[in-house]
Amino acid sequence: MAKQKPWTNALVYSTDPGFKKEEEIEETETLKPEAQQLKVSLDTKHRGGKVVTLISGFVGRTDDLEALGKMLKTKCGTGGTVKDGCIIIQGDYKAKVILWLQQLQYKVK
Repeated sequence: MAKQKPWTNALVYSTDPGFKKEEEIEETETLKPEAQQLKVSLDTKHRGGKVVTLISGFVGRTDDLEALGKMLKTKCGTGGTVKDGCIIIQGDYKAKVILWLQQLQYKVK
């Protein structure tokens, strides 16, 4: 027997007067790299003492953020994720990430 697909739009009712469905939420258009102001930092909070490189401040579509994250993870040769508007790269790659972002003409702090 074939598996049934789960409901894609399972919301039945919301009491929030300002609620919008996911389809109704508009994503902001991605700014050019020259207009972006990215912040690169190291973080160890809630990670068992392991260091990760955080890239935050990206303004634009989620797809473009994920593409940038994938490119940086490939260049670093390590894992990571894109979560809550930030790119998280496993390990201390701050200097390399800043160099690659500057080559792509992003403004980096």
